[in-house]
Amino acid sequence: MEVSGNIKVINPEQQVSASFKKRELVVTTEETYPQHIIIEFTQDKCDLLNNYAIGDAVKVSINLRGREWVNPQGETRYFNSIQGWRIEKESGATSAPAASAAPATPAPIPAALEGEDDLPF
Repeated sequence: MEVSGNIKVINPEQQVSASFKKRELVVTTEETYPQHIIIEFTQDKCDLLNNYAIGDAVKVSINLRGREWVNPQGETRYFNSIQGWRIEKESGATSAPAASAAPATPAPIPAALEGEDDLPF
């Protein structure tokens, strides 16, 4: 899977234990409702972020990970994480056609739907 967008945050490397380190990256997608996606890079993949800066347009290859944990009270909890394993800068040529393909003005609202608000919040 891949996530594309602009880098919003690059956190410093964290040494979680003697044998485990991680580094987090936040990518803001370019959609109607932009999403701020936090992506973890672990172990030797932490160094992949050294050549990137806030504002860079990137494409990040990711894996979704899920795990189960049973707390001391015997309750089972589930957690998800997004792990990055590759990152590359988006070239201007790749992102330009996508931007120009989007309509410059929104499509008109049909008269039957005028005034309706279908947002769930």
